[in-house]
Amino acid sequence: MAKKNKDFVEKITAMEDDFAQWYTDVVKQAELVDYGQVRGTMIIRPYGFAIWENIKDELDRMIKKTGHSNVAFPVFIPEHLLQKEADHVEGFAPEVAWVTHGGDNELQERIAVRPTSEALFCDYYSKHINSYRDLPKLYNQWANVVRWEKTTRPFLRSSEFHWQEGHTAHATREEAEEETMKMLEVYADLAENYLAVPVYKGQKTESEKFAGAEYTLTIEALMHDGKALQSGTSHNFGDGFAKAFDITYLDKEGKSQFVHQTSWGLSTRIMGALIMVHGDNRGLVVPPRIAPTQAMIIPIAQHKEGVLEKAYDLLDQLKDIVRVDIDASDKMPGWKFNEYEMKGIPVRIEMGPKDIEKEQVVLARRDTGEKEFVPLADLEKRLPELLDEVQQNLYNKALAHRNDKTTSVTTMDDFKEALETKGGFLRAMWCGDAACEEKIQEDTTATSRCMPFEQEKIADTCICCGKPAQELVIWAKAY
Repeated sequence: MAKKNKDFVEKITAMEDDFAQWYTDVVKQAELVDYGQVRGTMIIRPYGFAIWENIKDELDRMIKKTGHSNVAFPVFIPEHLLQKEADHVEGFAPEVAWVTHGGDNELQERIAVRPTSEALFCDYYSKHINSYRDLPKLYNQWANVVRWEKTTRPFLRSSEFHWQEGHTAHATREEAEEETMKMLEVYADLAENYLAVPVYKGQKTESEKFAGAEYTLTIEALMHDGKALQSGTSHNFGDGFAKAFDITYLDKEGKSQFVHQTSWGLSTRIMGALIMVHGDNRGLVVPPRIAPTQAMIIPIAQHKEGVLEKAYDLLDQLKDIVRVDIDASDKMPGWKFNEYEMKGIPVRIEMGPKDIEKEQVVLARRDTGEKEFVPLADLEKRLPELLDEVQQNLYNKALAHRNDKTTSVTTMDDFKEALETKGGFLRAMWCGDAACEEKIQEDTTATSRCMPFEQEKIADTCICCGKPAQELVIWAKAY
């Protein structure tokens, strides 16, 4: 049995040897996904979907708390509707999947399989917004979308993925700007306080913004391998879509005005961040606040009299305090330890005959591997405390890693050296010219991740061209 346990662990490639293969191994061995029959699609398995559901439930609560209502729009978009906003359709055209036949009959007009839903919401708003009394419209939908990606990886970039997309309409520019920022803060709250993933908040450059938006706000996270992951975006459309779709309202003076709109989205891509920020060479590590099972009870020597009975008593005792489960299968304890380490269960509760005699349990942390003996009388108090400690430790470790991998540079030589030897986020000044942005990407493959809200002038000139600097930009290689 020892050999079998060893083999189980060796199914994961060491992240230091091949990070991409490590990621694939964890996704598969932790039973998060399987591959679909159509290239680039994924089957999210029960455990993977349980994690996504917890993320979804927390975010849905936050979205509703800010006054939004959930709706459901069709998956199909007629081509003429998608074509109405020129920048928008140009940005998505290479990724759109088209339906050309209904049964055996060729359609008179192609139908897009939803890559995003701005066109549908705009069409709806044009019919249902007439007066200032109809505003604001604060809608959100949970849906799946299709984008025909050339290169795919589970969660990070798949041809079909799950997400939420908010779409709102407001009377004024100021209200739309407030909404755009508010929802970005919701995403940052979710990432940092539930997924334990620290993020930089900022604005995308003009070339990196969402197609059709006036500007895009983003949260950017750093993965263990030093690459960035865009983890949630919020877009201010101004009145551009309103003009394209003729979405007007009569204000209090009876004058016709165009609405101002936003959209914002977070997808199953955040699962990729969860894996690559916290995972290790033993597998997945799931933050307690979004873990489907926060504690797993493992009976030791369960064939001995009274052990299973006591373990189930413990399950009953804890089930209203934390999300707890028990593995009473006939597999060896060592196999179970590896199984739940692989799946990233935050805390393991061990109980055997000797523990029963001493009226105690052993708590083993997934994040550090540390164990502690806890009297049964103290368990109901200690276990929630320990879960909070694990949650905080995961965030602290991720923040320390991000800070260690964030470098300020003032010359292109320093930029290239830091990117090559250290990776991570690079802070550098930029003149605002897209040509410099493109040249940096061509020369280094690093892209602008955001112009952080917390601006600092670390140099007077652009790192690329030497002209006067306008913005501090965070750069990185990215997924």
